[in-house]
Amino acid sequence: MKIAVILIRSAISIPEPVQRTLSLLGLKFKNNCVVVEDVPEMKGMIEKIKDLSTFGPVDDATLKAMEPRRVSKDSKNYRLNPPRKGFGRKGIKVAFSKGGALGNRKEKINDLLMRMV
Repeated sequence: MKIAVILIRSAISIPEPVQRTLSLLGLKFKNNCVVVEDVPEMKGMIEKIKDLSTFGPVDDATLKAMEPRRVSKDSKNYRLNPPRKGFGRKGIKVAFSKGGALGNRKEKINDLLMRMV
């Protein structure tokens, strides 16, 4: 299983450990997405950046639709557009479970990715 992680908020003025984690994942700019394997090491890294990003399991159809947006052939990074109709009714500072955009979206990440392609 693969997990898509999308950087939603800017990485300016955040603690050094969080900046290092973003760098290790390859997330440099807003609306960048990285697809990683579902392993405990990655889950720990995703948990550290959950206040700046949204994530969830991605399906094969969505990955195929995102393929033209890949940075390079051997890269795991995708440059996406801002989503059509926005991230959510409460914006990018609130958790997804409370109506915002941050954190675990579970299966609804596929809908967001399709709006960003």
